[in-house]
Amino acid sequence: MHRFFVRENFAPQMTITGKDAYHITKVLRMQVGEQVQIVSLDQVSALMKIASVTGDEVSIVLEELLPGVNEPRTKLLLAQGLPKGDKFDFVTQKAVELGVSTIIPVALDNCVVQLKGEKAEKKVSRWQKIAEEAAKQAKRDIIPTVAPVSTLAELVMATEHIQLKILAYEVEDKLGLRQVLSDNAEAESVAILIGPEGGISKDEYTYLRAHGWQSVSLGRRILRTETACIATLAAVLYASGDFGG
Repeated sequence: MHRFFVRENFAPQMTITGKDAYHITKVLRMQVGEQVQIVSLDQVSALMKIASVTGDEVSIVLEELLPGVNEPRTKLLLAQGLPKGDKFDFVTQKAVELGVSTIIPVALDNCVVQLKGEKAEKKVSRWQKIAEEAAKQAKRDIIPTVAPVSTLAELVMATEHIQLKILAYEVEDKLGLRQVLSDNAEAESVAILIGPEGGISKDEYTYLRAHGWQSVSLGRRILRTETACIATLAAVLYASGDFGG
């Protein structure tokens, strides 16, 4: 069933407008009496029935409140070094499907892509739209936030409150991801930093370690940046019991 995010606090009767109303009426061609799932601004999930369609507005009424249980127990933040091409589109979509609450694009030393000013703003706007569509598809209870492109120092400041901060580092040969997750099983918030194609530089590694980030190995094989992102997120969710356990 299709899910929509309604940008107002929950009420037994609500109105869907804008592009979502267009999608309901013109793309999906839904009719009065059909049902949709919604998540309101105050994060109430509900099954609603289309009561009427007037112009570019769809009026919906409450059928049944739904339990808001689609979010991971562990709050996840993904910091992703800017990759080449359209890989960040893919990373955003899959990370949202898996359950991240925040995605921070990070400009690192080995990033080939350089995003600044209006170009960066347009990219972030695009990624935010991808995040919203992925949240609808995955039946999320929130629309994850894609933050502005950040420096490493800005990332460190933004993650000061995170209990466990993980740096996937291909040179790490002593500490594996499984051990770190086992040692921090009670962490309620986790930040993950994945480097770009060229990896994390030595200076960045030293800086992050000095600010409480733990470097981990993801195994013997070198993963592409977009693969490392998905693998690490999946491992964290599995360790926290989110994958059906």
